[in-house]
Amino acid sequence: MQSERHIRLFRNGRNQALRIPREFELEGNEAIIYQEGGRLIVEPLQKRGLLALLATLTPVDKTFPDMDDNLPPLDEVSL
Repeated sequence: MQSERHIRLFRNGRNQALRIPREFELEGNEAIIYQEGGRLIVEPLQKRGLLALLATLTPVDKTFPDMDDNLPPLDEVSL
């Protein structure tokens, strides 16, 4: 059975707001909100990892030059 709790809605400036009880707290600092029929759905914003970001990129259609041919000889460096 899902948990439920009676809450009050209030005004914060020109926005309608609600306080989320501790047992319903979401992780993170951001969320997505949308309506589905007569329901208001609030979901935590999932941070996407690097692999998910890379999967959205389109491949580059350029041939890159071999860098060894274009670099001057390295000088010895004393650290």
